[in-house]
Amino acid sequence: MKKLNVTLKRSTIGATRRLRATVAGLGLRHPRDTRVLDNTPAIRGMVKRVIHLVDVVEVEVDN
Repeated sequence: MKKLNVTLKRSTIGATRRLRATVAGLGLRHPRDTRVLDNTPAIRGMVKRVIHLVDVVEVEVDN
């Protein structure tokens, strides 16, 4: 199963309220914070909205 390793690379200071809410929805709080999330259409859409603030790496996870 593939997952996304999402890391916040830039601060949300100066970002719009909508972008800050999207970053918080991904579970990211501060720069260099990392989360491993399911590769679903909803998560990919959120990542696409804030792609200029995050680094994304697709990882293979064994269950």
